[in-house]
Amino acid sequence: VEGDGVVGKHPYLSPEQEFTYTSAAMLDTPVGMMQGHYMMIDDAGERFEVDIPAFTLAVPQTLH
Repeated sequence: VEGDGVVGKHPYLSPEQEFTYTSAAMLDTPVGMMQGHYMMIDDAGERFEVDIPAFTLAVPQTLH
């Protein structure tokens, strides 16, 4: 997914601060995976990437 902000928000995070959100994805199968990165901008205006490790997406009650 590429776009401006995270679920319509533009959080300003200090070091060690967290930002959590809930989102959804349409899957063609009951189980899938997602991974990627966030593009961030530091206080000096420099861009940097933060990796998002692979994680599982699953329809509720599909995995045990």
